[in-house]
Amino acid sequence: MLGDAKVDEDGNVYDTKDCNVIYMDKDGEDREINISSAICFLRGRAYEALENRAQARQWYKAAIKADPLCYEALECLIENHMLTCEEETSVLSSLQFDSEDGWLSSFYSCLIKKYDKQNVVEAKFKELEKETCNNDPSGPSFMHTLRNNTDLLACKAEYYHQCGEYQKCFELTSILLEKDPFHLKCTLVHLVAAMELGHSNELYLMACNLVKDYPQKALSWFAVGCYYSCIKKYEQSRRYFSKATSIDGTFLPAWIGYGNAYSAQEEGDQAMSAYRTAARLFPGCHLPTLFIGMEYMRTRSYKLADQFFMQAKTICPSDPLVHNELGVVAYHMKEYSKAVWWFEKTLAHIPSPLSEMWEPTVVNLAHAYRKLKMYNDAILCYERALALSTRSLSTYAGLAYTYHLQDNFTAAVTYYHKALWLKPDDQFCTEMLSIALVDEARRGVDGESELL
Repeated sequence: MLGDAKVDEDGNVYDTKDCNVIYMDKDGEDREINISSAICFLRGRAYEALENRAQARQWYKAAIKADPLCYEALECLIENHMLTCEEETSVLSSLQFDSEDGWLSSFYSCLIKKYDKQNVVEAKFKELEKETCNNDPSGPSFMHTLRNNTDLLACKAEYYHQCGEYQKCFELTSILLEKDPFHLKCTLVHLVAAMELGHSNELYLMACNLVKDYPQKALSWFAVGCYYSCIKKYEQSRRYFSKATSIDGTFLPAWIGYGNAYSAQEEGDQAMSAYRTAARLFPGCHLPTLFIGMEYMRTRSYKLADQFFMQAKTICPSDPLVHNELGVVAYHMKEYSKAVWWFEKTLAHIPSPLSEMWEPTVVNLAHAYRKLKMYNDAILCYERALALSTRSLSTYAGLAYTYHLQDNFTAAVTYYHKALWLKPDDQFCTEMLSIALVDEARRGVDGESELL
């Protein structure tokens, strides 16, 4: 029915004729429907239904290139993670918009993965929020901005989530869902943010409502899985994540949740299987590959972990979490200079000011400096970490040990005590505190004998 035209990797179509149909819009002006774009989009849907995702990706590219207004094709490419970060940017830059549709270019740029530097992403949102459009073409001109547009605000919530600003994300999605309770994209971001923040009551209520209203949607059962995962009932969570994937095999969050639920109970083989399935289905998403690397790192297969982290970096070059994991692998492989480089690169990609989520990265950087005997730099990093969180045993222990290595026994004893206040039975701090007290006492005796 749709013909047998060919398409290449860049979305260029062969053996087909462009055809448009003229129709009359509300203003009485002639507008064109690009039929070739619609046919390309339908071919993409057909190939996706046949699970030929490579061909589907090419036809979706052809559809959006033939007509930049074919939003459905772009949505399929982005929502199904068919393109890497670079490929998404390349496709958008190739689109030719009419002058009156220029704002769409800015909107599309907000839809794609948002791992650019903070000022670049926020500039995109500000530019788009200033855009105006005519809301009522049949009557007097009534202009309004896109500042409160729900789709744009949902994009901003996604950006906050990708930055690790879960509280900001949750607050924004809560406001959005009050305005539009049926915005399912926003609902997904809201669920994930609630799970990160440990809001089990909110997850319970959302899951109940979604299952009641949308029992046929994967999102509803994913919400139930999130609730059980939040309260650490991983067997139940796996059951519902699995149900979500059986309803919709292309629902990435359920595959990730399924793998994470196995990983939480250290069932590595099953977790790997879920992540590998996700990596195969969603070649443009770096998260499955990243989680595979984390599983290898958990089993101390550092070289394999490094390979998968580098693969994740190829798919998404600017995600700070990937850089952090590469730094951790380098640290475990005793490549401390390389670890410092990766940790510094991680912090350079994180929007300022740093949130508590990134405190472990600062501590990791301090550990690497300490290993390189750059003690003053290490102390500065530990103090920076304490400004983010005062409940980290690793920070106090590392700071105490660094002072100990500098023969500053008084400061070392102070911080060993602070670490033991957090965990009284910590073996390392208990032993090192005893050594530091002996060293301090010995130095005091030596000092008195010199005076005599």
